Amino acid sequence: MSALVFKLRNVPEDEATDIRELLSRNNIDYYETSAGNWGASLPAIWVKDRTQSKHAIALIEQYEDERAQQARQDYLQQKAAGNSRTLLDVILHEPLRLLAYAAVIAFILYFSLRLVTDFAG
Repeated sequence: MSALVFKLRNVPEDEATDIRELLSRNNIDYYETSAGNWGASLPAIWVKDRTQSKHAIALIEQYEDERAQQARQDYLQQKAAGNSRTLLDVILHEPLRLLAYAAVIAFILYFSLRLVTDFAG
């Protein structure tokens, strides 16, 4: 019987490829399920033999720890070099997105407060 070892929803393609290669290198027989046409299904990697699932999960957890540590090191290097992206950089790079978000937030707040004041008055 198969066992779920890794969910693929919102996972970058390079990470998914690394997980596939990791399982293949360790001779773990696996298969994938997709999200389907409407994205309602579970995109995941499954191990065909349940007895290999603990080993596969341990390998994936070790890989995830190493990947997180590498990402932290990359961020700290960028920050030390002055290349890290700040909130101001994001605002200056995408001002229309900021205005759109602010408009949506103002719209929601206005109608929420109006609803409350109409019921109170």
